[in-house]
Amino acid sequence: MQKNMENILISIPCSDNTGKRREPISRVLLKLSGEALAGDHKTGFDEITVMEVARQVRCLVDDAIQVGVVIGGGNFWRGRTSETIDRTKADQIGMLATVMNCIYTSEIFRYAGMKTRIMTPFACGTFTDVFSKDAANEAFDRKEVVFFAGGTGHPYFSTDMGAALRAIEIEADLILAARAVDGVYDSDPKVNPEAKKYDTISMKEVVEKQLGVMDLAAAVLCMENKMPMKVFGLQEKESIIRAVKGSSDGTTITV
Repeated sequence: MQKNMENILISIPCSDNTGKRREPISRVLLKLSGEALAGDHKTGFDEITVMEVARQVRCLVDDAIQVGVVIGGGNFWRGRTSETIDRTKADQIGMLATVMNCIYTSEIFRYAGMKTRIMTPFACGTFTDVFSKDAANEAFDRKEVVFFAGGTGHPYFSTDMGAALRAIEIEADLILAARAVDGVYDSDPKVNPEAKKYDTISMKEVVEKQLGVMDLAAAVLCMENKMPMKVFGLQEKESIIRAVKGSSDGTTITV
């Protein structure tokens, strides 16, 4: 397996033909769903998928782009679907699921040759550092990929809100939302085969039409703080690199 992992890193170099960046981008916040990390396994981790994410992120880092990462916990736990335990406790389990995801993905990134840092909004023993904007900026200056685990640290807030909050705090240029679906649609494409995909849409429209790109509170936060987003399918070839370079087939959400 280790030899296969090495082959993934060295056999597919950073692509040079995915288009040039339309605007100078120096810092991005990559939002990954836990389900995306699980791949076809549906739960846990698909190492091939995570290694491919690491390869693309390393291309960005080598291109002097600073990368922050937020990962959902849905490959282990979805607190909102639990009807048998207290919501606060369910959400706390979800926060710990995101910590596990970040520790695992951070180690894959290190294997791929990157330096990483994991930050949480609460003390987590020696596993992570407690988040502060100054500490995050110092890590970025050291060319570390910074993982923001644990959501907001409070119940009733999703990792969408955690991603929006951290992106705004670290003054990212863009949120990259890597999903199982390849963009924003006017209805659920899994239910409606006639669903229309948007190439570009404003965050205000996302809020007004409640399109379900992210939870409503997170969308409003992005709208009020003028944080743009690119939504794209993680499984598309060179998807993360192309999203940064402006050549993705996903949806651009403007502010």
